[in-house]
Amino acid sequence: MRPRFTVLAALATGIGLGLAGCGQQSAVTSQARQEGLATVSASQADPTSAWAEGYCGAAGSLVRALSTLPSVDPSTPQQASRTSSELMGSVVEGLNRTSAALRSLGPSPVAGGDASRTAAVAQLDGIRARADDVRHRLDSSTDAEATKTALRDARSSLDELDRLDLLRGLNDVPQLASASSRIPVCQELVKQPR
Repeated sequence: MRPRFTVLAALATGIGLGLAGCGQQSAVTSQARQEGLATVSASQADPTSAWAEGYCGAAGSLVRALSTLPSVDPSTPQQASRTSSELMGSVVEGLNRTSAALRSLGPSPVAGGDASRTAAVAQLDGIRARADDVRHRLDSSTDAEATKTALRDARSSLDELDRLDLLRGLNDVPQLASASSRIPVCQELVKQPR
């Protein structure tokens, strides 16, 4: 079970249209769900539930950030480049916030939680670094071929985000998986459209 970021597929299509330079005026917008991500505090229940709730809250913040990404305008190659750069900037911000939230959780109350969190943060930071590199290349490119390469890399970054499975860290630790099955924000992430 993992939240799929299907909105990213639509955005990647917009970037693909920009690559093609098709000149169409259609802008790609996000339709990801945001409702139901509020949580009931598990901190009163037990430390394992509280930690799992914090982990899911961090993952949920990334889902919310990705659901409000700016549109890609493929009407011209220049517009595709500019709007893709803005999109990559938003992706970088969302990944930074999620990594920071995961780091601020404090020590896991159960064995395996810290290792899972560390792996998730490393994965997020790697995607963030690649997306930031793409953004910088889009901002500074004056060569059409370099811009096309950067747009392809932007699409690859979105594909990488689409494959991201943040909940695996919880599911790999039986106590955290059990706790997350009782936490509304965690369950809402599992229900995200595939």
